[in-house]
Amino acid sequence: MARYTGPVCKLCRREGEKLYLKGARCLSQKCAVERRSYPPGQHGRDAQFRRGRGSDYALQLREKQKARRIYGVLERQFRRYFREALQRPGLTGSNLLSILETRLDNVVYRLGWADSRNHARQLVQHGHIAVNGRRTNVPSYLVRPGEEITIREGSRNRTYFKELAAYVADRPPAPEWLGVNMGEVKGTIIRLPERRDIDIPMNEQLIVEYYSR
Repeated sequence: MARYTGPVCKLCRREGEKLYLKGARCLSQKCAVERRSYPPGQHGRDAQFRRGRGSDYALQLREKQKARRIYGVLERQFRRYFREALQRPGLTGSNLLSILETRLDNVVYRLGWADSRNHARQLVQHGHIAVNGRRTNVPSYLVRPGEEITIREGSRNRTYFKELAAYVADRPPAPEWLGVNMGEVKGTIIRLPERRDIDIPMNEQLIVEYYSR
């Protein structure tokens, strides 16, 4: 299963904004964007002063790269998601974000069970998450309305999951399209997410224009 394994703080610096790829570290003084607000690389400081509006293509590319990096998706899979978004009724850009939001690793993150999408991906890959009672270790699994996400029975005795309620209290609340029952450590997919439910500052129309060239 392919995934990016390099330093993620460089990705935030390249995009010039926080992508919140390292959880709590992104909110601390150790955040790389706070300490070094210029792009990575030997000529990063020079690029900081040369950075202008850029061409239309550059803006489209950067928005596409930002979306990929936020959700931890490589190019081939991201392109497949775009093709699927094209086939759905409605706005292609909103459909694309809805597909990305319904990835299992993102759902685990949105439920507050992980402090970043990378952390959520790890929980899924290690077999700690169950969908409708069945162990599911595929982070890209797309959840559907009515499905239930739980911590696998064999994992509930682990220290992290015993203390999960305390961690969730310090994390952003789950969006409206998800139902959460921390007493049973269970999440429910109420409906598919809409654009108003997605708090990521992104111009998805630029992504549509990028793939429509």
